[in-house]
Amino acid sequence: MENLIVNPKLILFIFFVPLFLISITFHEYAHAFMAYMFGDDTAKKVGRMTFNPIKHLDLIGSVLIPIAAFASGIALIGWAKPVPVNPDNFSNKRWGDGIVSLAGPLSNLILAFLFYTLILFLPEISFFEINDKQFLLSTILLYGVYLNIFLFCFNLLPIPPLDGIHILHAIFYSKFTQRLVNFGLAGSVLLILFIYSPLWKYFNRLINTIMKLFLSLS
Repeated sequence: MENLIVNPKLILFIFFVPLFLISITFHEYAHAFMAYMFGDDTAKKVGRMTFNPIKHLDLIGSVLIPIAAFASGIALIGWAKPVPVNPDNFSNKRWGDGIVSLAGPLSNLILAFLFYTLILFLPEISFFEINDKQFLLSTILLYGVYLNIFLFCFNLLPIPPLDGIHILHAIFYSKFTQRLVNFGLAGSVLLILFIYSPLWKYFNRLINTIMKLFLSLS
């Protein structure tokens, strides 16, 4: 056992899973709670206004995609099952939908701050050592910061079916933006093309820039 060699990527994935579940659960709860505050109880009726991560899991986005991403070596990405929202229940359909959509990404930004606050105030703890490398509490929490900054920025992208397209529709309310909101499967294809396009490296640069801002707070 002393000569056991463990792939660091596997350790990273093991830490990714609980952080990912916490992050997407907080994100989807924020959508459901804000919708409820604006008069739409659709998510609450189907049991989605909860911190139980099982209720928010999507077979493809929460299980298959993260595993495939880990196996292929690309960025660890994934998503939860979208919370059902009926904008017709909002007193102001335009801004209600926009604010409910914004609540999800903002929840991830809040989580990023919470994880970073824990880094600043909790004592350093070494969980274990593998291949002469220590896995520290601060390292895990920092990964939580990065993951939630990523989810914050990613979900703000104005590409269907992400939250950003609903926010764009609320700001530039028109038939054109409404068509973008209802893009359906074509929007998912567009999103995948973006992820594998040269633009993706610029998106990652944005994430790294925001991370540097977080690190400068200490």
